[in-house]
Amino acid sequence: MTDFARTRALFHLPEDVVYLDGNSLGPLPLAARERVGRLMEKEWGELLIRGWTEAGWMESPARIGDRVGRLIGAGPGRVVMGDTLSIKVYQALAAALDLVPERRVVLSDHGNFPSDLHMAKGLIDSLGRGHELRLVAPEAVEAALDESVAVLMLTEVDYRTGRLHDMARLTRAAHAAGALTIWDLAHSAGALPIHLDAAGADFAVGCTYKFLNGGPGAPAFIYVAPRHVERVRPTLSGWLGHEAPFDFEPGYRPAPGITRMRVGTPPILGLAALDAALDVWEGISLEAVRARSVALSERFIAEVESRCPELELASPRSPAERGSQVSFRYADSYSFMSALIERGVIGDFRPPDVMRFGIAPLYLDAGDLVIAAGVMEEVLSERKWERPRGRRPEAAGG
Repeated sequence: MTDFARTRALFHLPEDVVYLDGNSLGPLPLAARERVGRLMEKEWGELLIRGWTEAGWMESPARIGDRVGRLIGAGPGRVVMGDTLSIKVYQALAAALDLVPERRVVLSDHGNFPSDLHMAKGLIDSLGRGHELRLVAPEAVEAALDESVAVLMLTEVDYRTGRLHDMARLTRAAHAAGALTIWDLAHSAGALPIHLDAAGADFAVGCTYKFLNGGPGAPAFIYVAPRHVERVRPTLSGWLGHEAPFDFEPGYRPAPGITRMRVGTPPILGLAALDAALDVWEGISLEAVRARSVALSERFIAEVESRCPELELASPRSPAERGSQVSFRYADSYSFMSALIERGVIGDFRPPDVMRFGIAPLYLDAGDLVIAAGVMEEVLSERKWERPRGRRPEAAGG
């Protein structure tokens, strides 16, 4: 049985704060401070450049990739770490388009994270081969799959509303239409069970600073299905994706397997913090995390709707159709969220009128959510949102 009181104690959580923004940036795992400090002092400080071999730095993207892989339903050797999520989106899409050269449509939905769409548009414009980025409503994705679609590129959980796509069903539908799939797991990795191998996903990408708590700017990951990986051409032919990077050849030979998706020098400090954050997940059941997330989300919705009837639920009503966040709409959501943050309830705002609240069971409990709903009621009833102070609530990432 997963002990959530134990996991909560593994994080630094500031006093007098209810932190509901872990879907943008997870809190600090206590072990990360010690792990990064030890690396700086004992490895970087004492070993210097020998750390690449004697401390295992060079192998860490693959080793930690396997750790992330266990949380997203991917077998060993199918996930590698490094770079940013936008870079991984570019890599995955470029590779996927090469595998379906006769088709020209990249299909996505209006709820996809804008950065993914920007990267897709930039890539297809650079290719100059007549590709089209086609956007439809989230609920219309399956019906839009036809013989023109090369790649279905979706974020599993909508960053604004928390709407959850059915990965297995849509992957089957894409394959039936002859298309490949790319899944962005930014808002689902660490929030709910994911089964990439079982679903037959072709590619997946994700960041690690949200529900995986890897820290600001923590490295991203990429997954490639084994049936594709030896055929994938790394468009970003970085030296660490080379078969023999230390031969320093002028020509490029892609490394075997997932290693070919490495690009540049790995961010060792960031990987160390992420490695420590992943220790929290040892022995954790993602099914238990999901069950607790649903229970907490349902409690939060009930509390807010009973106390603040002026707020409109922006997330799907059914828990089976949403990830691990709850969003509400209000006419002046920006000012309302600013007032909440000033009073120690930290969520965030997304234009034009959405307030997001991340439900992270590793460190949140029902008491936190009751407190948050009470502060929301107080701010609304006393119209304190008209006098906000504090940071801009949209400053956080995705």
